[in-house]
Amino acid sequence: MSGLPIWVIYDHPVDWPDWYVAREWVGEKPGDTVILERDLERLRDQLRQRGLVMLMRMLEDDPAILETWL
Repeated sequence: MSGLPIWVIYDHPVDWPDWYVAREWVGEKPGDTVILERDLERLRDQLRQRGLVMLMRMLEDDPAILETWL
């Protein structure tokens, strides 16, 4: 896939109801990588360690989306 990878953190989405989930997206297509974590701060730390920075969610985002990381 080409393009800028974007990571989206979801708050206990339907397909993983017991977890916070970070999903990688490239453009409008999901990437191959998903990170599951029960603790939100630990998940954020993993994305920070990858050199990513957080962007707050937009009002029109799905309610399960907490934030986006670039």
